[in-house]
Amino acid sequence: MSDIQEKMFKEIRDESLFEQSKKYGVDYLLKVFDRNVYPEDSALSNLSIFDEELSDGFTSSKDIIELLHKYGSPATNTQVGGRYFGFVNGGIVPAGLASKILASFWDQNSAMQVLSPISSKLESVVEKWLKQIFNLPERTAAGFVSGTSMATFCGLAAARFRLLQRKGWNVNDKGLSGAPKIRVVAGNQAHSTVLKTIGLLGFGKDNVEWIDSDEQGRIDSGKVTDLDDNTLLILQAGNVNSGSYDNFEELCKKGIGANAWVHIDGAFGLWAQAVDKLKHLTKGIEMANSWGVDGHKTLNTPYDSGIILCEDREALVSALHMTGSYIVVGEDRDGMYYTPEMSRRARIIELWATMKSLGKEGISEMIYGLHERAVQFAKELKAAGFEILNDVVFNQVLVHCKDNKTTLEILREIQRLRVCWCGGSKWNGKEVIRISVCSWATTTKDVSLSVDSFIEARKIVTGK
Repeated sequence: MSDIQEKMFKEIRDESLFEQSKKYGVDYLLKVFDRNVYPEDSALSNLSIFDEELSDGFTSSKDIIELLHKYGSPATNTQVGGRYFGFVNGGIVPAGLASKILASFWDQNSAMQVLSPISSKLESVVEKWLKQIFNLPERTAAGFVSGTSMATFCGLAAARFRLLQRKGWNVNDKGLSGAPKIRVVAGNQAHSTVLKTIGLLGFGKDNVEWIDSDEQGRIDSGKVTDLDDNTLLILQAGNVNSGSYDNFEELCKKGIGANAWVHIDGAFGLWAQAVDKLKHLTKGIEMANSWGVDGHKTLNTPYDSGIILCEDREALVSALHMTGSYIVVGEDRDGMYYTPEMSRRARIIELWATMKSLGKEGISEMIYGLHERAVQFAKELKAAGFEILNDVVFNQVLVHCKDNKTTLEILREIQRLRVCWCGGSKWNGKEVIRISVCSWATTTKDVSLSVDSFIEARKIVTGK
């Protein structure tokens, strides 16, 4: 046995190492809901401790964990707390966190059933649950990827395969040179990751037929005309700024009538389908061909957790399929057929645990709670004299303050105060403060404290 093997066997049998890690993690969790949302300047400055050359010899794991906790924990964004509204990052449900810790010890590769029977089983179970939650066709397949960026890639790759296959062109064998043209139609408020995917898949960003959107960011349905069986139509459930939803019922019917492929980017917004009081927003989504959605946003699973759902299982598998002489095909599900990756961590474990923990009623209650806190945010800010620019239909609130310069100055002051953390964006020519309510831990008190911080920031900037 080598010297390094001896050291690592000794450490892995040392229970105190993992007790230390657990102690630090629990200590962080107990304080995270009360501490400043963004790291203090001193914590950011102390990150310079990590600027070092790679050591020649072995460093003990206990020393590494202690270093991470001492300098890493204070330099984190507390996105698992109740007052982080900067991006749609989500919080973390206790069952998801606990199961991820256990799964880290398992360290499963979920590519094939033979590699991880537990991952194969849970992927099959969660696929069924998701189809029920979103009311999707029974034939729908699910792939478990890193996020909606990759889910969009998978959905559009499946669309590319099927649309070209209908024209007698196998893109896997022949590539894109000389292939029949695919029309890509999307609203001009489509998320930037959609544009990124269009470039990656060779559709060409300059070839996109952009459709105007209304003042809330919804695609203008009346301008979506002349679709055909060469068309890929991309819709949106939850505008990244306003939270608005496209008219799926009308647009999906147009897609079906033209035999087009319809993909819905629903990173955080597709989950409205799980709430009776919100599912009017997603009416008609079941008529689409593919859907991208995150677990780590609205559902509050740990990072990372994305899902591609596709009603054309053959197209999805054909677009992402791989073979090899060493592949062992399972009797049940082999997850690699539904994702671009082969080696892939078993993120399904914490997704399953989160859904199992909450149940249908808990999922609905948690998601509707995000909407209620967003409505409270808008109501209290408006009462305090701030301008709300969007209809708060889900979890997004856009705030404007007098003029663009003042808005940016107040945003910077809010960030400096660190009571809450929000990001900025542009909306219909105006600078805005963008609030994304996405953590189960956000309470009515958190919202009111955050509104007080807005008011204090405005007073610092304007004197009133």
